[in-house]
Amino acid sequence: MSRLQQVLISLAVMGGMGGMAGVPALAASSASSASSEGSSASVGSLSTSVEKSSASSTKDNKVAAGDYRITELAAADAQPGKTRLTLKAVNGNDEFFLYVPHEAAQQGRLAAGSVVTAKVRDYGVEFAAAATREAFFLVLSDGWHQELRNRPVTL
Repeated sequence: MSRLQQVLISLAVMGGMGGMAGVPALAASSASSASSEGSSASVGSLSTSVEKSSASSTKDNKVAAGDYRITELAAADAQPGKTRLTLKAVNGNDEFFLYVPHEAAQQGRLAAGSVVTAKVRDYGVEFAAAATREAFFLVLSDGWHQELRNRPVTL
């Protein structure tokens, strides 16, 4: 099984994704959205979606599993169409920026003061609104994200 097939199955099986229903739609589209009946999660890459803040104790782009409070939401001037979330660990000092499409922020009903949960997965990190536990954004490791790029098919 290819890495692409593995990530598509992982995304489809992930909580709230409706089994395999989302796989054909995801495979036929770009890696920007994975959707099914009732829920949708946008997808981004680690290198373009996560940035450690200057206040963070670590400088790598790794995100630890756990709850994070949104301390600020702002338009990401350097990334048009994206919202920059400033996230601070509820039980710790880790702080980072998460860049999500405006639609993902709206769908997740994100606001300053609300809490999101990061769940580390084989393919990257799933972000869900803590109140609803519904995923609104998936951060794929760069290798997995690369596998989902659209490529022309030659026969």
